Amino acid sequence: MPVKCAICDGSAILKRPKTGDALCKNCFYYAFEEEVHKTIIDARLFTHGETVAIGASGGKDSTVLAYVMKELNDRYNYGLDLVLLSVDEGITGYRDDSLETVKRNQMQYDLPLKIVSYEELYGWTMDAIVQQIGLKNNCTFCGVFRRQALDRGAMMLKVNKIVTGHNADDIAETVVMNVLRGDIGRLRRCTAITTGAEGSLPRCKPFKYTYEKEIVMYAYFKKLDYFSTECIYSPNAYRGFARAYIKDVEKIRPSAIIDIIHSGESLSVKTTVKMPVQGNCERCGYISSNAICKACVLLEGLNRGLPRLGIGKTHKERRKIEELSKEGNVNPPQSGAAERQPTSIQTPVLAMESLSLDRRKPDVSKLDF
Repeated sequence: MPVKCAICDGSAILKRPKTGDALCKNCFYYAFEEEVHKTIIDARLFTHGETVAIGASGGKDSTVLAYVMKELNDRYNYGLDLVLLSVDEGITGYRDDSLETVKRNQMQYDLPLKIVSYEELYGWTMDAIVQQIGLKNNCTFCGVFRRQALDRGAMMLKVNKIVTGHNADDIAETVVMNVLRGDIGRLRRCTAITTGAEGSLPRCKPFKYTYEKEIVMYAYFKKLDYFSTECIYSPNAYRGFARAYIKDVEKIRPSAIIDIIHSGESLSVKTTVKMPVQGNCERCGYISSNAICKACVLLEGLNRGLPRLGIGKTHKERRKIEELSKEGNVNPPQSGAAERQPTSIQTPVLAMESLSLDRRKPDVSKLDF
């Protein structure tokens, strides 16, 4: 006997991973979209008339985010100007293919698109970085550079906010990772639905309470065009171990993902614990809790032929640089693979002062149509 939809009494064709409800396709679409809308309204993520950049990678999360944001913007008259913003990390056979998906999404959703690249901003591609650092710590470079690249691309477009496709699974994984690392500073803010509000460009996560499985189901039933291949450099990423743990726990307790997020939201830090103080990088002007931001440290290591300079907290390569600086030898000869001359650290990392903060409308002349 056919199972009936829990909402409309029609024939159900799926069971929601999040709630266990049996639903028909249309009711699932409605429930999915309305939950995202409720998240947006409850958190007051947007103001009418804002320009919002959607971080678009071509993957399932960002593709569904772009589709749903456009739908809700039209349905509920958010009054937002939406722009797609992509980062080209320079990964042959992965990012070049996924960007083709983004370009198709641009035409399908009729949204402007801007693409910024690591090579353009930093003088390095991820392929070149992996040749230097190897596969073990490459995700450190990519994560740091990508966060900055998104912000810098958004500031070029003069947008008010960035939205990313981080879902409930991603946030639960981040909570677990920060607990295992003992990273109190990140643990305190990793469950925030909006980050960077104290800076110049807030980032929002409309999918904060949305399960990854439901995003996949939505994309599948809607027949959305997305790129599903995993990054070729990510198999050894630390996040992968946290993801495997979350998936195992979810099999036993489906509510575990939301439970972990709520636990992260409820955590408090003792007043005696010293927290990082946010300032600006002395070199590039980007937001940083240190005098020199992580991106500048990593980039300096690459340019000097010491790619492990920014890995870890007290790495021997960093101590070597400090010793050389004290001795006055601030530009030691580069070794072997580092003989290439990428752009200097000051040039690719655009100074914040040089970027206009007038975000009333995106600069259409810089968009790719």
